[in-house]
Amino acid sequence: MSGQHPMTIGGLIDSAAARLEASGVAFGHGTATAYDEAAWLVLWKLGLPLDSLLDGEDPDSVAHQSVSDAQRAQVDTLIAERIATRKPAAYLTREAWLQGVPFYVDERAIVPRSFIAELLADGSIDEWLSEKTRNVLDLCTGNGSLACLAAMAYPDVVVTGADISPDALEVARINVDRHGLQQRVTLVQSDGMSALPPGWDLVLCNPPYVNADSMGKLPEEYRAEPELALAGGQDGMDFIRDLFRDLPAKLHSDAVLVLEIGNEKPNFEAAFPSLPVFWLPTSSGDEQVLLVTQQALADWQAGC
Repeated sequence: MSGQHPMTIGGLIDSAAARLEASGVAFGHGTATAYDEAAWLVLWKLGLPLDSLLDGEDPDSVAHQSVSDAQRAQVDTLIAERIATRKPAAYLTREAWLQGVPFYVDERAIVPRSFIAELLADGSIDEWLSEKTRNVLDLCTGNGSLACLAAMAYPDVVVTGADISPDALEVARINVDRHGLQQRVTLVQSDGMSALPPGWDLVLCNPPYVNADSMGKLPEEYRAEPELALAGGQDGMDFIRDLFRDLPAKLHSDAVLVLEIGNEKPNFEAAFPSLPVFWLPTSSGDEQVLLVTQQALADWQAGC
């Protein structure tokens, strides 16, 4: 009953995590565990910074602060909504984070979680770039997060974020404006490379690559996202086949493509067995993101 069981923020998070765990919701849209997702939702609902729990051992830390009955009820309602709707938490909070940078997101765009963000932040791509690198393309930009991060990582470049979905581009516009990048990031509607000119130095692409069998087994959280951003055809390679056909002629000779393919490495290698690529290490291993040069793509295309 009210007042008989005072609860702390830490206790509220533990309780929420237990509810999420018991409900069988799926994670993977910014969090990997029930506890992390519970912490995100509780702190967001209470209007607290997401790093508030870093000093959890301190008796004066946020984790030890008590919550009111009203706050507890608000959190309970939010956790219930997460469980009932199976929507990713980012769609409930309208915010996702990549490399510590906040981005707006809603159901019009996929929840941003690309490992390419790590590579932009840690400089892993830099050694592949020419000193003349100027024009960067974020293809399948979604909510524009990678386009924004690329502009932040490389102050001397101009970035184009392209997507087939006008709805996603509306979300991307919110993020470009939010981060004050209107003069550096241009947004274009394009089906693949069809509406894009030649002359690119670096292309970043997190395309639809989920194969048909995997699409049929996706948890509901993923089904809440635009299917257009996920489904890659029978073997997951449909978009990539078209990209490899069109891209070589639109890249400068010293340009590179950084491409995310998730868990589809076997299908990628089966589809493009003779194409030499470089696999880039990420926090999820070295089979998620690859890099291929313009020369390799042109040679491969000529041999097809």
